[in-house]
Amino acid sequence: MLNINNEDFLTREQIAKVAPTVFASNPSPEVSKHYTHIPTSTILEDMEKLGWGVVDAQEVQSRTPHTKGFQKHLLVFRNNDIVINGEDGDTVFPQILLTNSHDGKNAFTFQAGLFRMICSNGLVVSTQDFENVKMRHMGYTFEDLQENIHDMVNRLPLTVESMNKMKNTILSQQQKVDFAKNALKSRFSDQELNRIQIDLDQLLTPVRREDEGDNLWNVFNVVQEKIIEGDFDYVFGTKSRKARKIKNFQQDQKINTKLFNTALEYAA
Repeated sequence: MLNINNEDFLTREQIAKVAPTVFASNPSPEVSKHYTHIPTSTILEDMEKLGWGVVDAQEVQSRTPHTKGFQKHLLVFRNNDIVINGEDGDTVFPQILLTNSHDGKNAFTFQAGLFRMICSNGLVVSTQDFENVKMRHMGYTFEDLQENIHDMVNRLPLTVESMNKMKNTILSQQQKVDFAKNALKSRFSDQELNRIQIDLDQLLTPVRREDEGDNLWNVFNVVQEKIIEGDFDYVFGTKSRKARKIKNFQQDQKINTKLFNTALEYAA
């Protein structure tokens, strides 16, 4: 779960402790001789020049010894000078999520995110108007990075517009139930959903007072947090089980993206 509740940016030592691949000085020996190695730490330094610091870092578990040290990893950046202050007191920080690997299989990929102070929740934004930005290792320049980040920041009003649409969309009880059913598809396949039973009322019950209400933004955040955190039970056969928390950042991003787009379908 991308819970980024850090007031201060992470140090190099803190990042290296959880995601040492960020500082890999060499690429995997299996890459082509034409591969251009740009360490993720170079992007980190360049993002800092643009005012963005790291608030979270993760890397996937290496499945084989020869991929260790070169696997896919994530850095989450925040600029404390860029903040969305809602009239209702709901403060949201835009974020930029960077994924990369040093095995020649991934370009630098930048994705927009939102960090909601009320629940310490990290949301991932991916819409037709706010698509991922990819940068190849070959030919990388600071100027290109600056241009891409500037473009992402300029598109932030589209995210604010989406948030406001959700806040202004009031859902009936039946619409809440329908949304919860569709939201579950972000985590479970249709085959899995046919085999288990989930208490939708539990899924829709707010954890905190600030999330109470019938507007789509609140309902979305309640359901999103529970699906990612595994804060719900399900019945399989005759046994009741607690859902697992999503810990893999790739799965987290995938589910979050689907959830955000599902919510937009309900926005007026």
